[in-house]
Amino acid sequence: MQQKPTKVMALYNKVTRLPFGQKIFSIMVSRMAPYFGTIRPLITELRPNYCQCFIKKRKAVHNHIQTVHVIAICNGLEMAMGVMAEASIPSHLRWIPKGMSVDYTAKAGSDIRCVAEVTPEQWVEGDLLVPVTAYDDNNVIVVKGHIKLWISAKPAK
Repeated sequence: MQQKPTKVMALYNKVTRLPFGQKIFSIMVSRMAPYFGTIRPLITELRPNYCQCFIKKRKAVHNHIQTVHVIAICNGLEMAMGVMAEASIPSHLRWIPKGMSVDYTAKAGSDIRCVAEVTPEQWVEGDLLVPVTAYDDNNVIVVKGHIKLWISAKPAK
């Protein structure tokens, strides 16, 4: 049985039909959680249980060796996870992040693509480890890890 799209998924589907729709949607998300705006993210793909976020390599996200700072990448991974979660979670559940664990696997010397993906069966009460991966322009993994979510039932109204 297919569930009704979440508000975030419905908004994405509506806005991305417009010119510059992905940019408009990304700005809207960044306004809801302003810290995300520091990386100027672009949601390039969103579907239930999957989100891809793009971070442009620019001076504002550089570290001392002019690669993309890992904290900027973690910010992009958290955005991809959060948007994926809001677009995917069944209506009777809610989520909150509990932690993040990442490994830095290569220098991030280009634009970065952040991906968060789960399977529909994973949306159950308890801990959910959401795999997150960041790739450079050559599809080399530069950061890999998971974000731990606590999934619980929404309280009765």
